[in-house]
Amino acid sequence: MAAWAALRRRYWASLPARLRLLRVATVSLAVALALLLALAGLAATSNWDTVAGRDATRTTSAANLDLALNDMDAQAANILLSSGDAGKGRLATPYEKAVGFYGGARRAIGHDLRTLAVAAQGDRSDEHTVESLTDDFAEYQELIGRALENDGRTGGKPAALADYRKATDLLQNHLLPGARKLVDSNNSAFNTRYAHARSTLATQLAVAVVLGVLLLVSLGVLQWYLARRFRRILNPGVLAATVCAVLAVLLGVQALSATAEHLRGARRDAFDSVVALSRARAIAYDANADESRYLLDPERRDRYAQAFLAKSQELYGLKGATLTTYDVGLATTWQSYGSDHGDLRFTGEFRRELDNITFAGERAAAETTVETYAMYQRDDRKIRALVGQGKEREAVAFCMGWEAGTSNAHFGAWMTALDKVTDINRQHFTASVQAGRSAVGDLLPGALGALVSAAALTALGLRPRLAEFR
Repeated sequence: MAAWAALRRRYWASLPARLRLLRVATVSLAVALALLLALAGLAATSNWDTVAGRDATRTTSAANLDLALNDMDAQAANILLSSGDAGKGRLATPYEKAVGFYGGARRAIGHDLRTLAVAAQGDRSDEHTVESLTDDFAEYQELIGRALENDGRTGGKPAALADYRKATDLLQNHLLPGARKLVDSNNSAFNTRYAHARSTLATQLAVAVVLGVLLLVSLGVLQWYLARRFRRILNPGVLAATVCAVLAVLLGVQALSATAEHLRGARRDAFDSVVALSRARAIAYDANADESRYLLDPERRDRYAQAFLAKSQELYGLKGATLTTYDVGLATTWQSYGSDHGDLRFTGEFRRELDNITFAGERAAAETTVETYAMYQRDDRKIRALVGQGKEREAVAFCMGWEAGTSNAHFGAWMTALDKVTDINRQHFTASVQAGRSAVGDLLPGALGALVSAAALTALGLRPRLAEFR
């Protein structure tokens, strides 16, 4: 009790003691809020660096690897389809384009594997996946190289086909599952970090509001106490400190809330769509490869037809659909969707994107993508009908031709439409990252400066009053 009484006399019993205590409380709250905002700003900057420089890059590199693997295999099949017998009867334009695309896909795979190897460092599971992919890709290239070498010899097509079968089986059973595992792993890691960052920002915002309110209450009590004890209406220094504190709280809260909102926009509004559309593009190339495999390998036609249907269902899922009924189901459900965007009779990656429409021009681009996809699907039925009529050369020419109205031309239009809607989301992802960085860089320095000013003005405002008691 004696100690408590001594403390009370020292810190509260006298007027100067009470003023010093209020000064300490006010300055301490200003310093605490400044430290919180500074640490939050550093954390936010680190988050944006991670989101833009690591998480998004890793996920898109894995998706690009998936796509390039499918493209390389499709082009290998197209080379074998269009090469003729050791060059005799070669389809010149399709062959030249296939050779060019094959080389481009192979270079892209090498680049993506190097990027993912660096990104996987420290994650044992991803490191093992990338190592396995690198080894399997070396074996795959050897098999394709042997197939192309055999295809260059007169009568070498059967041997080339046998090697290609081994290569495409390796692709389907090992390379593609590994690439898709990396997509899922990196996207999941991005989601986890996003959820943690949003939770941290929410906590920081709540604490900043509490500290801001306490700071303003402390300044209000100080102003009231000075007016009551010294018969002055307002203390200029404390009034100026209050204005600075209000400004600091507003800027700090705005910076943290804007950062959280831009982070949500980057991940949920933009990047969720980028992931869905990147998956869709990889699946599209795999489905397109199934058409070439179907024409190249008569013994496996049923297998490749079902694989094409399965990938079509991943893109635009229709319950119970077969290749015979798919087009009608697509047309019917798409018409219903046009009347009611909540119509849920189809699923898949396109549905995932259509349910996440956010930006100007995105819906029109997404709808164009589905419409060009429907045209490509109708071309697939024409290819199979020509094969059924025994017109295999006509089927190959229609499948691999680049003239207007051919399947490849329509596939190109579909990919162009898909790229357009993907680019809209990528641009907004980049814009959200930039806006998030700006919210930190433009607002928080002002808030910190205002808090330093508030602390200094509080001390200066009280100095004349305390001097009266010396």
